[in-house]
Amino acid sequence: MWGKKIGTVAAIAAVLCGFTVPAQAADQHHTGTLPDGATWVADVPDGWNGTIILYSHGFGPLTAQDAPDDATRDALLDRGYALVGSSYSGPSWWALDSAVRDQFDSLRALENLIGQPRRTLAWGTSMGGLVSALESEDGGHRIDGTLTTCGLVAGALNLDDYQLNGEYALSHLLAPDVPVKLVNYDSTADATAAAATLAGVVGGAQASPQGQARTALGAALFNAPTWFTGATPPADYHEQEAQQAQQLTSFVLGFMMTGRYQVELAAGGNSSGTAGVDYRAVFARSSHAAQVRALYREAGLDLDADLAKLTRDANIHADPVATVRLARTSMATGRLRVPELDIHTVADQLVPVEQENWYGHQVAAAGSASRLWQAYVQASGHCAFTTAETLAALNALEHRVQTGQWDGETEPAALNAATGGTGRYVDFRVPPLVGA
Repeated sequence: MWGKKIGTVAAIAAVLCGFTVPAQAADQHHTGTLPDGATWVADVPDGWNGTIILYSHGFGPLTAQDAPDDATRDALLDRGYALVGSSYSGPSWWALDSAVRDQFDSLRALENLIGQPRRTLAWGTSMGGLVSALESEDGGHRIDGTLTTCGLVAGALNLDDYQLNGEYALSHLLAPDVPVKLVNYDSTADATAAAATLAGVVGGAQASPQGQARTALGAALFNAPTWFTGATPPADYHEQEAQQAQQLTSFVLGFMMTGRYQVELAAGGNSSGTAGVDYRAVFARSSHAAQVRALYREAGLDLDADLAKLTRDANIHADPVATVRLARTSMATGRLRVPELDIHTVADQLVPVEQENWYGHQVAAAGSASRLWQAYVQASGHCAFTTAETLAALNALEHRVQTGQWDGETEPAALNAATGGTGRYVDFRVPPLVGA
């Protein structure tokens, strides 16, 4: 077994490299601790195929993971892949200041145990998709390709900006006399209370056509998809707004506003502002503009007046130090050193698919367009992929790494065939990210 094969020499090498050599719970399962306190975990099958997958987990507790779920881990191990991933480290769940370093240190720790791989692929989900995208920019030649799934590839600054725009519009237009704290949270409890208040405001607004119209505007600024439940996207504007309101009140506002506290904790302050934003210009980019305009007309409201009010009354200012810190740690440049395949559901409530539009332009501007491919799954939900859909994407990425060409392996027909015919990979034109 791998742990027994390395013997004393590799153990000494691991110590000299600054890693704690762990006690192993099983011959093929490894854990350890990095110099900065981050932990790592790895699984290696008996029939290792020579490829390591460096897995980056999403936003949440800083717990080491080497796969998103047990089913995917088992499927990858059955195919011979070795898996490794770290917890990341730091004072916040938004651990982008340490994540890339901790991931590469975890990879090195596993290599010290099992030897140099034939190939290393980075893979990340959600926030981990941003981590893996940053790994794609690494100049150390430590990975050969990258897969991001439901990746937060537009980065922290864009995330905070469009979420604040949506929250500000919902609060200011639906209940201007109800105080809702939108930034500079003191604690998770502080953010939770604010989210509960705003969710209550949105829920109450559903009782009137005016409230529904203004909810749709806030949702558009939030990049909230119009599809949340059901087998197919709703075509009716009223049903679309109802599904937007449902996602906002049931979990999105709570997740996003408490998440903002974690981002602020990492950044040392609030990185986003409303002051100086032209909300008419921001809204004009929304793919949901027709829905919002129709609901405003039915409600007898003046959309231009509401957008002017938002622009006129905006008074939240960003902390420049926090903005610089997130720009340094939590934004992708798009300068890809290796091939990267991104997959995203077309209706993602937590990481809007529009992030792929921003990222695609960023990569193209950096001159790396030939190294990026983006593919889309016709489904509603965050990271709502089947194991077969994930493995199909991984196979397509490996083809690109091996041959230097995409060769149609990332087209919907090829990806669907690789899944066994689920048919959910589709051609999709991604709308622009509103507020970016």
